[in-house]
Amino acid sequence: MDVSSCTEIRKPRTDDKRLWDIILGNAGQRTLMVAHDLKLFPLLAEKPRTLAEVCEALEIECRPAQAILGVLVYLELIQVKQDYYSLCAIAEDYLLDSSSTYWGGQLDFMIANEYVVCSYESLKKAVLTNSPQLYKSDKPFETHEEQAELARVFTYTMHAHSMGPALAWPEIIDLSEYKILLDIGGGSGAHAIGATCKWSHLQALVLDMLPVCEVAQEFIKRFGLQSRIQTCVSDMWQDPFPAADLHFYADIYHDWSVEQGRFLTQKSFESLPSGGRIIIHEMLYDEPKVGPLAVAAYNLTMLVLIEGQQYSAKELSAMLAETGFTDVEVKPSFGYWSIVTGCKP
Repeated sequence: MDVSSCTEIRKPRTDDKRLWDIILGNAGQRTLMVAHDLKLFPLLAEKPRTLAEVCEALEIECRPAQAILGVLVYLELIQVKQDYYSLCAIAEDYLLDSSSTYWGGQLDFMIANEYVVCSYESLKKAVLTNSPQLYKSDKPFETHEEQAELARVFTYTMHAHSMGPALAWPEIIDLSEYKILLDIGGGSGAHAIGATCKWSHLQALVLDMLPVCEVAQEFIKRFGLQSRIQTCVSDMWQDPFPAADLHFYADIYHDWSVEQGRFLTQKSFESLPSGGRIIIHEMLYDEPKVGPLAVAAYNLTMLVLIEGQQYSAKELSAMLAETGFTDVEVKPSFGYWSIVTGCKP
């Protein structure tokens, strides 16, 4: 190549750090899954340990141990002081099975379904076909109805990431005037548990399919709330809603199409008494629906796993207002989570 040809090569206007960040960005996810599977976090909960002690306990060599520990330290899940590794607060809160907000079910599900959750092929197929890939079925929730064990595992998965926000949103809204919370598609009952723990007068009813209600009963008993929370085996699409003055949906609207979301909104409006309230709990997009990254990635997960999508605050607020709900509000509650709520006149 002569000098004149070299002058025709355009230099990049930016460096390539962003591409490296994107390509290597899933290292944290994979490392967290491996560390969880190796039971590194309960090991460090027992006492701080040196690199050599971690290697001995996990029966791995120094090189892979350093690689895993280095990523986890950078992610601020663990810390190292005077050559001893220990847990950071976030790991104590979410990565130990002794915690009520343990994320183990979420991580176990990701490991068991890595072919879907982390797969290039699954994402590409979902993009090309606009159909969910979980269980290789275009109707994943119908699969849950037919296979109780899958429903059970999925319910534990949802419970894992629900308990933290379930303990937060009841702190930011006044529920003193309401008597019965109907947790529609309530899964493990995490949000009913959070609401009744905060508001001692409140009764709750968790509505879901049979195998899911059986799991909910286990968690309700675990928290000693059998006298406050009941379960109701029901089809939210076909069956009338039981009497309640407060309807709650967590991670439900994002599972389904916009048309189905409108159907549920209308059904709640017609079922609630005057003065009744609806609460929708979701991760919300900013306007104009390009971030934050976690919500955009969650939206991509919905594309791969289920049938739905993430919404913006504007979209859900409009859906409530168009149905007839008034005093519509959006309240950030916990991390990326928010509630959108309105009252029936």
